Amino acid sequence: MPPEVALAIILLPFFSFVIISFVIRPFLKNRPQLSGYITIASIGASLLLSMWVLIEVIKAPGHVLPMPDYQWLVVGDIAISIGVTLDSLAAVMLIVVTSVSLLVQIYSQGYMHGDPGYSRYFAFMSLFTCSMLGLVLADNLLFLYVFWEGVGLCSYLLIGFWFHKPEAARAATKAFVVTRIGDFGFLAAILFLFAKTGTFDIGELHQLALIGALGGTVLTWAAIGVFSGAVGKSAQFPLHTWLPDAMEGPTPVSALIHAATMVAAGVYLVARLFPMFAHSPQAMITVAIIGGFTAIFAATIGLVMNDIKWVLAYSTISQLGYMMLGLGVGGLAVGIFHLFNHAFFKALLFMGAGSVNHATGTFDIREMGGLRKAMPWTFATFLIASLSIAGIWPLSGFWSKEGILAHAWAHQPILFFLAMATVFLTAFYMFRVLFLTFGGEYRGGSSDAHPLRESPLVMILPMALLAILSVISGWLPISGFLGGESHGFFSALASPLALVSLLLAALGILLAYALYSARWLSVESLRQTFAPLHTLFSRKYWLDELYERVFVMRILVDGLFAACHWFDDQVIDGAVNGIAGGTVTAGRVIRRLQTGQLQAYGLAIFIGILAIVACFLIFG
Repeated sequence: MPPEVALAIILLPFFSFVIISFVIRPFLKNRPQLSGYITIASIGASLLLSMWVLIEVIKAPGHVLPMPDYQWLVVGDIAISIGVTLDSLAAVMLIVVTSVSLLVQIYSQGYMHGDPGYSRYFAFMSLFTCSMLGLVLADNLLFLYVFWEGVGLCSYLLIGFWFHKPEAARAATKAFVVTRIGDFGFLAAILFLFAKTGTFDIGELHQLALIGALGGTVLTWAAIGVFSGAVGKSAQFPLHTWLPDAMEGPTPVSALIHAATMVAAGVYLVARLFPMFAHSPQAMITVAIIGGFTAIFAATIGLVMNDIKWVLAYSTISQLGYMMLGLGVGGLAVGIFHLFNHAFFKALLFMGAGSVNHATGTFDIREMGGLRKAMPWTFATFLIASLSIAGIWPLSGFWSKEGILAHAWAHQPILFFLAMATVFLTAFYMFRVLFLTFGGEYRGGSSDAHPLRESPLVMILPMALLAILSVISGWLPISGFLGGESHGFFSALASPLALVSLLLAALGILLAYALYSARWLSVESLRQTFAPLHTLFSRKYWLDELYERVFVMRILVDGLFAACHWFDDQVIDGAVNGIAGGTVTAGRVIRRLQTGQLQAYGLAIFIGILAIVACFLIFG
């Protein structure tokens, strides 16, 4: 396969960004719809090329296509080359990114219709997709980091797309700053690896790890530094707080960020450098513990959120924890398999949230209800996605979750029980949303004043396609293609772990039905019984207050920044002002000595001569 094909996959969305930014926005303002068409065409072409790459990778020996490197920069003895990686991991990620992005762009035509920033939106979305594709294909850490930061920049621009809203501006800044904390560790790891090995090439680093030339403490610290970048981008505890706030962006942005780009980047990074992690038991257990804890931690918060997008945001954090847990227990294939399946049903869930918002004007599930009859397509697709994320057989989420649970049981039984508890919680909070949104009667006021109707076809069609993928993507042999174990369609049900997982998911759905649909149990009495836990979950464990009030205001603003201000004001400025003041004062003194009187000068000379003579006589 010509290397130009891989480059075209990246460059097509980039050219879309350039055309929209420098042609359509300045010269064709009265035809903003062209921006959507160009974006869809470019990403659609990238999807077709990605399918070609996938076919060639499947046929290639070892599922790897050799690609040439091109020398980019030479500094002394250091030569930096650029190239692309085309293997099974890259091929799967290309399909995920381009397919989900294409469906999101089609959906956006209906959701963003009439928005004054329509062209700007599609320009940013094109650049966002380009950055993620570049990240996936980069074959060295230096260029991977460039695209990594490009993804961060685009997320900042899209989260703060409605920058006139203070909440959106703050959310964008928060996302940018929090992820920078993790990125600092990632950058430090890249420089550390280069200092120890003299290369940025990912393939060479893999070989050094495999032969033992890169190991011990060096490998462990490098892997943990890389993982810190993944923790920030993939919103793992404790750098997860930016993701729920990111809901201030347009809902299609949330669908893309949560499904195929920003948050998937961290999981992909760990998978891309998996040989390094696999040869460091300390790094692997770190990934597994943080992933397992994040999964149940975020799920508990999702139980009590009333904003449908916030529930989905914490669901994303929890599912990302599942993926990290899978990677941390050695399941590279099942971790990426879950990313693959999650991309489709999570994009669908966010599109469903956008669809009900389009009809009701709110994201608050307490003001919804009864939408099943008015929005049958949205209800059907949202139900499929909810069943899939809950891990119900034979939908896609079941297959990848079952694989992660099996690996966790074999390697980390304690984390396995956390993952099992998360299965129950996930099923409960997703069907809580489903019953409150689509069941019962409409609670948002008079439906005559605000008529409820189904979303337009341009929004429903992508949702229907994603619903199909949410059913069948788990049937594809992705796990085997990535080097893992394949699964049989019915044989998986013979596993006791799978049956227990299905039972827990069914119990979660049943409890949600008993509380929010059949009303067999009182929600209010249950809330009062578990009031301390409800407060803890609804306040998100007070981590936002801890970060913003303690770390930011007390430690940084009142502490470090105040000390820096004092040092700058008193020491730096004080030294400069002191020198200037001393110079002025000396000038005034010397000026007074310059009287212009000849006898005074003669007296000074005479005294000077006497002083010199005295020095010779004394020290002679």
